Amino acid sequence: MSNTNGSGMGYKLLIIDDEENMRHMLQSLLSRSGYQIFQAQDGREALEKVQQEHFDFALCDIRMPVLSGMEFLQQGRKFLKDTTVIMMSAYGTVELALEAMKKGAYDYISKPFKVDEVLLTLKKAEEREQLKRENLQLREELTSIRAEDGFFGMVGDSEVMRELFNLAKKVAGHDATVLITGESGTGKELLARGIHKYSNRSRNEFFAINCGSIPENLLEAELFGYEKGAFTGAESKKNGLILEADGSSLFLDEIAELPYAMQVKLLRVLQEGEIRPIGANHPLSVDVRIIAATSRNLEKEIADNRFREDLYYRLNVIRLELPPLRERKSDIHKLCDHLIRKKSNYIGREIEGMSAGAGSLLLHHDWPGNVRELENVIERAVILAETNSITEAELPDALRPGSQEVSVTTAHGESFSLKSAKKEVEMIYIRRVLEKTGGNKRKAAELLEMSYPSLLSKIKEYGF
Repeated sequence: MSNTNGSGMGYKLLIIDDEENMRHMLQSLLSRSGYQIFQAQDGREALEKVQQEHFDFALCDIRMPVLSGMEFLQQGRKFLKDTTVIMMSAYGTVELALEAMKKGAYDYISKPFKVDEVLLTLKKAEEREQLKRENLQLREELTSIRAEDGFFGMVGDSEVMRELFNLAKKVAGHDATVLITGESGTGKELLARGIHKYSNRSRNEFFAINCGSIPENLLEAELFGYEKGAFTGAESKKNGLILEADGSSLFLDEIAELPYAMQVKLLRVLQEGEIRPIGANHPLSVDVRIIAATSRNLEKEIADNRFREDLYYRLNVIRLELPPLRERKSDIHKLCDHLIRKKSNYIGREIEGMSAGAGSLLLHHDWPGNVRELENVIERAVILAETNSITEAELPDALRPGSQEVSVTTAHGESFSLKSAKKEVEMIYIRRVLEKTGGNKRKAAELLEMSYPSLLSKIKEYGF
């Protein structure tokens, strides 16, 4: 909303009515009260307008040719978002009013109506919107108070995490591109969401995509969109994710898996602030903040000619490195308390904590899957707990000493190769995640934060 004084000044109001006299009468009346007036002569024209820009209020007739008011309400739901819609009709019944409000309308006015009736209804709607804004602000302030030693859902009071949170809060207030690096499961998307929440774009929706989860031939259309008729099957125009995120933040997870040809197009978005949908004759300007993340070594990807160096420098304006859990074990007890509360509330159990023995097992584990692995372990324990406290019995055997010892051998006997050891650990962890998902490879790829083709390649390599 652009207005905060409840007087109508600055509010954008869309009048939707097939009667020209009614539209002009309402425009004359409401523009004098300070509203910015826009018109549509039927539901279809109104639907086009709400897709192009946001309106604070809409006065919509129910009976119209081409597309009725009810059809407009239903089809425009995802575009209207926080637009307050007030329906109008000369054929008003209680049932009709109830149906309109079920479909998302705020109120209903019967025609013919008095001038004061329209103004009073809009005044009530303004007051409701003011209350909604105040409640939202209070919730955000409460969230900030609760998370003052963390970062919007991220938990940690180790020195390395406090420094990271402080840096992330500073970075959030600027539109600089951010590159988040760290192992799989460390919370890269959560950090990106926190940056968006602390930014001046926070009132807009946060957008995210995993660059390795979509086949290469579909990724360009998903990111950049296309025009009607651009290729076989393109029966209508589609906005890409970058355009959808205009005015907001777009999180590109596993950026290292972005195809080389697509990296050129992304570079143009960062350099010029514009995109060219497939089949379009002219570029479109966009204002989107890019937050990228990867678990790979981008410097090595550049050396191997798999990632563009110029794109790397454009992404690496601000770099935030998430440490693995094994390097911040002082956070484990606090993370466990947080996760036990979270999982208990979700599952409906009253679990108050864990035994000293269980805590010791968690503390001495190396957590190759990082916080995501810990979260899975806690969820399992909360489900299996016989009492209101988690004990060693509810923890997986893999956490017990000796259960994960890796014996790296070669044809000539014992090997001390770090590369071979990492490969053995990776094999054990992938096998464990596949077991946890019951062999569902797509779900396993999501949990491992790797692309589906990469996981299939690993499965073939390890002979699972």
